[in-house]
Amino acid sequence: MLPIGDDNHDRQRWPIVTALFVAANVVAFFYELSLGEADGQQLAQFVHTWGVVPREFADARDLAPTIELPFFVTLVSSMFLHAGWGHLLGNMLYLWVFGDNVEDRLGRGAFVVFYVAAGLAAAGAQIIASPDSLVPMIGASGAVSGVLGAYLVLFPKKRVRVLMFYFVWEVPAFVVLGFWAAMQLVSGYASVGSVEGAGGGGVAYLAHIGGLAAGVLVALCWRGTVVRRRAVR
Repeated sequence: MLPIGDDNHDRQRWPIVTALFVAANVVAFFYELSLGEADGQQLAQFVHTWGVVPREFADARDLAPTIELPFFVTLVSSMFLHAGWGHLLGNMLYLWVFGDNVEDRLGRGAFVVFYVAAGLAAAGAQIIASPDSLVPMIGASGAVSGVLGAYLVLFPKKRVRVLMFYFVWEVPAFVVLGFWAAMQLVSGYASVGSVEGAGGGGVAYLAHIGGLAAGVLVALCWRGTVVRRRAVR
């Protein structure tokens, strides 16, 4: 099921922050492409420098190639780098379809903090799972997973248009995102102890799970706070 849109009739504001996040990821990817055209080795070094290398956090120090900034800034820079067109377009599609309503519900400032926090949680999950890995982790997948988790809590029954079997269907959000979450959990469980789970390359499913869990938790807390405030009034 490939989501291509959702019901936005109750959205109050145009998603400026979501659009800016998409734009930032696209700009960063084109910069990566320019490095690859000039020198493939230069691109590899750039990704290794600005991606999250779990071993650096296990050792609490920057490993070569080093940067002039504290090494932990890669927790943020890595969220804007991607390994290819499919990686970028998949993440940006999910962010655009589901991010606008989450941004509208949380508010623009809170959405920025939430998005970054979800990405940090995702990176933390992968670091804990593979602390000895020297493979850089990049991509917005963890932060986007957080957005999906929040959407699942805040808009479980909202209708989502999906492309499936060459037809467009409208299904409840909990079906689309529940299916996606189940796939991440199964893949994450299968990757534990494998080459991918140990940081030997591939998809960081445990980061997806970490981001998803963070999104669900934040949305539940936010919804509980709103309910309490309304009860006090």
